[in-house]
Amino acid sequence: MERWPTGRLLSTAARLVEHSWNEKLGAIGLTHAGVIAMEVLSANGPMTQAQLAQLVRVQAQTMGKTLSRLEAHGHISRQRSASDRRSHVVSLTDQGRRAVAEAADMERSVLAAASIDPDVLRQELQAVVLELANKIASPEAKAIVTANEPGVSVEAN
Repeated sequence: MERWPTGRLLSTAARLVEHSWNEKLGAIGLTHAGVIAMEVLSANGPMTQAQLAQLVRVQAQTMGKTLSRLEAHGHISRQRSASDRRSHVVSLTDQGRRAVAEAADMERSVLAAASIDPDVLRQELQAVVLELANKIASPEAKAIVTANEPGVSVEAN
């Protein structure tokens, strides 16, 4: 590994962290996609399935599958919209709010097992992402950041 390029180290570390986190999430009936959807609901409150899919930047059909799983585990509820009977309003349940907090704890525990300070690592990774996204002028580079962070804009220098 001493000769690996930094990109390979980052990529391998990311895959290992995500794999370990997904194993832990599976134990409480969650997936990475489900956690992302629940975090958006936690931050923004109830919204339609279509709005949630747009914020998470996935197709409505993909979001529907994720929500069906979350609903089956009691993490979210879906009610017909009073203003548009064709759509559903998605809300976190109390169990879902607890699961969001538990998922965050699980993520921290994965990084804690590596004997590093997870907060410092997060700050360093955020700096790398933002600085590189700002230096690369292509719309594709900016989309990498904004596609994963609803409401975040990356401005060119």
